[in-house]
This record gives sequence, structure tokens and C-alpha cells, in this order.
Amino acid sequence: MVGDQILVVEDNARNMALLRDVLQATGYRTLQASTGREALALATAQEPALVLMDIRLPDMDGTEALRLLRGNARTASIPVLAVTAQAMAGDRERFIEAGFDGYLSKPIDVDALLAAVRLHDGRETPNPGANS
Repeated sequence: MVGDQILVVEDNARNMALLRDVLQATGYRTLQASTGREALALATAQEPALVLMDIRLPDMDGTEALRLLRGNARTASIPVLAVTAQAMAGDRERFIEAGFDGYLSKPIDVDALLAAVRLHDGRETPNPGANS
């Protein structure tokens, strides 16, 4: 998918604000969901270029939400990055094996966030928001 719209799925208001603000400051438009159900509805309706998925959500975990996204023809090909505080040895591999396209650990490193987003957003330009 090509586009500048990213769905941020995060139930913590501070983390949501950080992700939203960084993405918007670099030229992306954001959609926001605080539950897995909201994320599924928004992803299906809007088909964003990328989803940043928190793993611990109030109604379902991010891995279950990913499974449901992958099972829907409209959302199956949207890249989904796991965003989680689970940063023990082996966690990255576990999330990749579960089907996530990438992994970001909390607290969020802004440079790592932007590098991961640029890798998966489908844009032609390597530097979102840059003037050509």
C-alpha cells in the first residue's frame, strides 16, 4: 500500500500522543484507536498504509488483532508493526514469527520509529515530510 496515513493503536494516552506527534511532524496523517476492535474497524474502513499495533490492549491483545487483520481481504496486506514494552530476549523473534512486519520496543526511540515507518510505509521518498 502506498500512502501517508498510519493507524496508531495504543491505549496509553501519553504513548499515543508521542507517536501521533512524531508521525504528524514528519508529514504523516494518523488515525487513532485505543482498542483492538476500533483498530479493526478503522483499518477496514480507511485501509491505512501502515499500522503501529500496541500488544497489550484492553479488549484483545495485538497479536489477536493482527490475526483478524490478516484474515480480512481488505486489510491482509497492510504492514503491521508491533509496538510493545515486551523487550526481553526472544520477544522480537516471537512477534515476527506471529506475523508482524516489524517490532518497536517501548520506550519509543524516535529514530528507530521513523526508520521502521519509512521501511514499511510504501512511500517512494525515503524522507517523509522533506521538501524535494
